[in-house]
Amino acid sequence: MGRLHYGGNDSIEFPDRMLAHLRVLMTSKLRRSESFTVSWRHGEDDDDGRSMIWVHPSIPFRFEFDSAAPEVLDRKLLEELAQSAMATGGVTLDLASMVAPVAERRHLERAA
Repeated sequence: MGRLHYGGNDSIEFPDRMLAHLRVLMTSKLRRSESFTVSWRHGEDDDDGRSMIWVHPSIPFRFEFDSAAPEVLDRKLLEELAQSAMATGGVTLDLASMVAPVAERRHLERAA
């Protein structure tokens, strides 16, 4: 699990694969001074609920990945995230779908 350090001292844990996609989305949107929301449901270990952050160029953030190897990015997913970032509801992350099995990750890394 990687971490998005967002504003002040807050950090949010995400699977490295999701965090890699979120990094690309956030940097490309903020490069154009475009703000948007990101929301997600809390994990099984947390209390039931959901969270949302407002992504804006004036709010500092930093990405921290557990793995030293770069994640394989899914172009289709990046396009879907970019489209949803433009919508009123913003980006809603499905964290459960973003944890690829280790064997699948090795296969994807070899294909890249």
